[in-house]
Amino acid sequence: MPDRGGGPTGPRIRVGRPSRRVRTLLMTLGVLAVLGMVFTMFAGFWTDWLWYRSVDYSSVFTTTLSTKIGLFFVFGLLMAVSVGFNIWLAHRLRPPLSAMSMEQQNLDRYRMGIAPYKKWLLLGITALVGLIAGASASSQWRTWLMWVNGVSFGQKDPQFHLDVSFYAFDLPWYRFLLGFGFAAAILGLIAAALTHYLYGGLRITSPGARATAAATGHLSVLLGIFVALKAVAYWLDRYGLAVKSSDFKATDSWTGLRYVDANAYLPAKTILFCIAVICALLFFATLWRRTWQLPVIGFGLMVLSAILIGGLYPAIVQKFQVQPNEQAKEAPYVEKNLAATREAYGIDDSQVTEYPGIAETKDQTKLRDDVANAASIRIMDPNIVSPTFQQLQQIRNYYAFPTNLDVDRYAKDGKEQDTVIGLRELNYAGIPKRNWINDHFRYTHGYGVVAAEGTSADSGGRPAFTESDLPSKGDLGTYEQRVYYGERTTTYSIVGGPQKEIDYSDDSGEKTYSYKGDSGVNLENPVNRAAYAVAFGEPQILYSGAIGEGSRILYNRTPKERVEAIAPWLTIDGDAYPAVVEGRIQWIVDAYTTTNGYPYASRTTLGDTTADSLTATNDQRAVVAQQNQVNYIRNSVKATVDAYSGEVKLYQWDTQDPVLKTWMKAFPDTVQPRSEISQDLMAHLRYPQDLFKVQRELLTRYHVKDANTFLSGSEVWQVPDDPTNKTGETVPPYYLSMKMPDQNEQVFSLTTTFTPNGRDNLSAFMAVNADPGTQDYGKIRILKLPTSTTVSGPKQVQSQFNSQQDIAETIRLLRGGDSEVEYGNLLTVPLDGGLLYVEPVYVRGGGLKYPLLRKVLVTYGGQTAFEDTLEQALDKVFGGEGTPVEPPADDGTEEDEGTTPPPSTEQPSTVKEALGDAQKAFEAGQEALKNNDWEAYGRAQKDLEDALRRAEEAQSGGAGGARSSPRATPSASPGSNS
Repeated sequence: MPDRGGGPTGPRIRVGRPSRRVRTLLMTLGVLAVLGMVFTMFAGFWTDWLWYRSVDYSSVFTTTLSTKIGLFFVFGLLMAVSVGFNIWLAHRLRPPLSAMSMEQQNLDRYRMGIAPYKKWLLLGITALVGLIAGASASSQWRTWLMWVNGVSFGQKDPQFHLDVSFYAFDLPWYRFLLGFGFAAAILGLIAAALTHYLYGGLRITSPGARATAAATGHLSVLLGIFVALKAVAYWLDRYGLAVKSSDFKATDSWTGLRYVDANAYLPAKTILFCIAVICALLFFATLWRRTWQLPVIGFGLMVLSAILIGGLYPAIVQKFQVQPNEQAKEAPYVEKNLAATREAYGIDDSQVTEYPGIAETKDQTKLRDDVANAASIRIMDPNIVSPTFQQLQQIRNYYAFPTNLDVDRYAKDGKEQDTVIGLRELNYAGIPKRNWINDHFRYTHGYGVVAAEGTSADSGGRPAFTESDLPSKGDLGTYEQRVYYGERTTTYSIVGGPQKEIDYSDDSGEKTYSYKGDSGVNLENPVNRAAYAVAFGEPQILYSGAIGEGSRILYNRTPKERVEAIAPWLTIDGDAYPAVVEGRIQWIVDAYTTTNGYPYASRTTLGDTTADSLTATNDQRAVVAQQNQVNYIRNSVKATVDAYSGEVKLYQWDTQDPVLKTWMKAFPDTVQPRSEISQDLMAHLRYPQDLFKVQRELLTRYHVKDANTFLSGSEVWQVPDDPTNKTGETVPPYYLSMKMPDQNEQVFSLTTTFTPNGRDNLSAFMAVNADPGTQDYGKIRILKLPTSTTVSGPKQVQSQFNSQQDIAETIRLLRGGDSEVEYGNLLTVPLDGGLLYVEPVYVRGGGLKYPLLRKVLVTYGGQTAFEDTLEQALDKVFGGEGTPVEPPADDGTEEDEGTTPPPSTEQPSTVKEALGDAQKAFEAGQEALKNNDWEAYGRAQKDLEDALRRAEEAQSGGAGGARSSPRATPSASPGSNS
C-alpha cells in the first residue's frame, strides 16, 4: 500500500483565532472590495447605455450587447459541456481496479487527494474553458450578424459560380464554427486523455495493455471527430482559394486562383477531403474492432498525402508547367483578377483617354483666355495657410484652427467658388489658467467659422476672408456659431448647470453662456454622477458644487468618434470637414463599408494606401482602421454631426451596396434613406479623399485591361512623392474646380498625377468628379500620356522651378534674414493638350509668424514665370515672356540637384549693382512687414521686381547665355533653409 504518512511531525504551534472585531473588519473590507469591483463594471456598462440613449441610437447598444451575450453563453456553454462531458465520461469508463505498479501507486495519491473535490474541480475546469470560449465567441458578433442578415450581391465568382455573399458573409462564419469545433475536439481529447491516465484507463509504464477497451473507444471517437473536422476544413479550403492572398510578380498582393491553384491545389484538396473522410470512419470503427491499427495507418496515409499531394505536386506543376510558359498559363486567371478588382474597388468604369501632353494651339492669346475656363486655380493652400488663419482670426489664445484646413464650395454673387474653411475650435493648451473648473466647466466650446476665397489673396498676400471676426460675420449669413463638437474637443465638458461658460470676448468684455441643447447625459441623478466619477476617474464629479440642476456631461465629441461609436461596422474617412447647412455648422463625415472576402479581388491595407505627405505630419488625417486589409470598399454612408447639439445622422449614399444592406438589416432604422438629404447639405457633399487614394493606388496597376500587358509590368505607374516637402510620402490629392477635355464646364474635382514606376516624368493625370450635384458624380477620368513623349512630372517641374537662375535668386532673397519660403500645392490642370502647373509660394518671417502669399510659379509648354500674382504669371507665360525651360533628360534616372555648378562669378558691374538694389529692396520690404506698413511693403516689392528684372537683362547680355540653362544655378530644394 502507498505510504499515506506525512513524515515526522514537530511540535504543534497553536495559532489563536482573530478577534471578532478583526473578523468583522476583514469581512467588511472584503464585501466593500467586491461591491467596488461590481460597481466599477456596472459604471462602464451604465455610462455606455446612457450615452447611446442620449444620441437616440440605443438600438445599436442593445443589438450589439445582446449579440455578444448570446454568443458568449451559447458557445461558452457548448465548450463547457463538451469538455465537462468528456471528463465525466472518461471518469465513468475508468477501470474498477488499478494495476499493481509504481506508476499506479504514484497516481493513487493524486486520485485520493482530489476525490473530495471532484465535483468542484469539474465545475471549475468547465467554467474556465467556457469563459474563455465564450469571450472569444463574443468577439465574432460582426461575423454572426453578417451571416444572419447577409443579402445577395447578385454576382457569382468565375470558378465555383457561387454568389459573392457566400465568401463575404457565409465563409467567415463557417470558418469560425470550424475553428471552434477544432478547439472543442482538442480540449475534449486532452481532458479525456488526462482523466483516463489518472484513473488507469491509459498506462505508460504499467505491464499489459496500454489502454483499456473503453478508453480506446472514447479517444478514437474524439480523434475521429477531429479528422472529420479536418475533412470539412479541406472542403472549405477549396472555396478559400478564391479569396486566398499570395505573392505574384505582377502585383504585390494577388488574390484568387492562379493556374497552380486551379489545376493542382483544387484537386489536391478534393482528394485530401476524401482521404480524411475515410480516415475518420476508420477511427469511428474502433468502437467495434477495438484496435488502433487501421486508424493509425489511415492517419499516416492522410499526413503523407497532405505532404505529397498538397505540397509536392503543386510545386512540380508550378516548376515544370507554369514557369516555362507563365504568360499563357496565367493569363485567363489574371483576366478574372482584373475584372474582380476593378469591380470591387469601383474603378471598373474609369475612363482612360490618350492625351498628347503637348499644347495643340499655337495662339498664345487664345490659350490665355482658355485658362479661366479650364480651372478655377486655387492659390490658397489649405495645408499652408492655417497659421495665417490662426494669427489673423484666432482672436483669443484659447481658440485654434486645425493644422490642415478644408476646401468646400460656397456661392458668392450667384456663382459657386472654391473656399478654404476652418472652425475656430477650443484650444485647451491656450486656456489662461488650467484647473478642473476651467478645463471642464468654463471653457467648453469654440466659436464661429472662418472662410476665405480659394482663388485669390489680398494685396498683402493674406487670405481674402469671406467669413471672419468674432462673432463671425460675412457671406455665410446667420447660423449657430458655437462649436461644442469638433476635431479638437477630445475631453469632456459639463454644461448647462449653475456654472456659467465663457462664450467669447469682444471690446465690451467677456460674454458668458449656458448650454441650451439636449445633448449629453443628465447629471442630476446621483447614480449617474457616481457612475461617471468612476468611469472617468474624476471623484469631483460626485460631490462638486458646480454640478446641479440642468448639468449635462458631453463626451465622445470628435465627429469620427461619434460616428464610429454609433456605427461600429463602418470604416471612417480620415478627414471630417465642416459646412454651414441650414443655419447650423455640420461636420460631414464619409464612411465606408468594406470586406476582405470578395473573390479574386486583390487586397490592400488601408493604413498604407491612404498615407501621404499630410498624414505624415498630421495624425488627424489618418484612417482609423490602420491595419485593415480589404478587397472591397464603397462610400456607402454620408454622416453628419451637428457642431452644437452633437446630433448624428447617417444617410444611405450607395443604394446598391449589399454590405450596407446587410448592416441595415442588422441595425434597422439607424441609416436614413438618401432621399432625406436636403439640397443644402447635398451642395456640400464631395467625393471622399481616402476612397480616392485607395482607387488611385489600385489604378497604378489596374488601369490596364489586357492580361498580357498586366503580366509584363510595362504599364505600371506610381503615385509621385510630394515635391513640396521632405516627408518622402506621396503627394496628396487636391480638390479643384476644373474641366477635363470631354467636359463642357468646370466641376468640383479631386485630382492626382502618376509617373512611370521608378521614373519622374508624367505618365497620366487623374480626376474624379467630386460634385454630387452633377450627373456623372464619381466618374474617374484618366488622361494617359504617350510613352514616346517626355512630359515633366511634379518632381521635375519643381526642380525646373528651383533651377531657374532668376527664380533661384529671388527665392534666395526671399529667404534672407529669418524668413522661410514654403511651397504650396503644385496643381496640375489639363489645357489644350498640354499641362499647366501652378504653385503658390509663401514667405514666413521678417517679424511675422505666419505665411503670406508672395509669388506664384506657373509653367506651361516650356515657358515658366515667377510673379507676384497668378494673373501676372499667366500673362507672362502666355505672352511669350516666360523663361524657357530645358526639357529633362529621358534616361530613367533622377537629376542630381545637389551637384550643379555654381553660377559664373564674372558678372558685369551692372548685375552686381542690380542685385545690391534687390537686396536693399528686400530688406526694406521686411522692415515694412515688421511695422505692418503695407503701402511701404508694396513699394519695396516693386523695387525688388525692377531690380531683379535689371539683373536678368544684364545677366542675359553679359553672362554668356547662362540664363538659358536650368543648371546655371545651384538648385534650391523645396523647404530648404539655405
